[in-house]
Amino acid sequence: MIARRTLLAAAALAAPSVGAQGAWSPTRPVRIVVPYGPGGGADTTSRLLAGPMGAALGQPVVVENRPGAGASIGTQEVARAAPDGYTLLMGAMAHLVTPLLMRLPIDYASAFAPLSLVVTLPHVLLVPPSSTASDIASLVAGLRQRPGQVAFGTSGNGTGGHLAAVMLARRAGVEVLHAPYRGIGPALQDLVGERLGFVFATVASAMPLVNSGSARPIAVSSIRRVPVLPDVATVAEQGYPGFEMDEWNGLLLPAGTPEPMLAALHGAVRHAVADPLVRERVAGMGAILEGSDPAHFEDYLATRRPIMTQLVREERITAE
Repeated sequence: MIARRTLLAAAALAAPSVGAQGAWSPTRPVRIVVPYGPGGGADTTSRLLAGPMGAALGQPVVVENRPGAGASIGTQEVARAAPDGYTLLMGAMAHLVTPLLMRLPIDYASAFAPLSLVVTLPHVLLVPPSSTASDIASLVAGLRQRPGQVAFGTSGNGTGGHLAAVMLARRAGVEVLHAPYRGIGPALQDLVGERLGFVFATVASAMPLVNSGSARPIAVSSIRRVPVLPDVATVAEQGYPGFEMDEWNGLLLPAGTPEPMLAALHGAVRHAVADPLVRERVAGMGAILEGSDPAHFEDYLATRRPIMTQLVREERITAE
């Protein structure tokens, strides 16, 4: 009997802290795994949230970068982690696209419990200052005059900028050339140097060029206009109803994470997105703060997954 009581006591100490009323609070640091390198959107978003989330949870929230293989290395690490509330994933567009480009040992759709869509990051369609295109209609007209001769730049195959350009070309019925780069910076340099016809870049990447006059914005990829570019119409407003292709960052947990842990972590996210400094920094990134509940994020992923699947397959997009 004594041995049995000792074992039960040890098990209780080792178990996650779930109170009698179903509340949960962590007893050690919580980590956010970012499956990308330092300095990118997902990394920046994670580090903005970490401090206020930690304050709400009463434990530090640490950010760990696990980049590589189309974000699959860090993503699989979280999928295989214990569903105990201590390991979160900061996902992005690659979460939907990577499984379409390579064989993976896990099913992303069932391996995770969505927690919160944290931010969306609209793309801006940029053209060089010398371009005659002032809107989507004039850009498309120019592309039709030079079928298959105008190149657009991206930060790589299957990225948000790539998919946005492919979707626009597909709906407009024009043929364009894809020029993938190692990062959006070199692509934007070649746009400014007039070696590319257009680029879809996130607002954060686009605004320095827009403000300096080095590139001209003619559309945004979100369903609504972007606050920092109120006079730039959406692609949807310019004759392509329903067009939407935003980057995003959202938190996910291993599937099977108990509801009390989801609730506590979501409460911490809500606390973080209400923080004035977080709101100011996110606005400065040109992102739109969401902080959604798990059900909304689950619907968001479920709606976009078949769109990505159809686009990748029909356009025969590959990892290389």
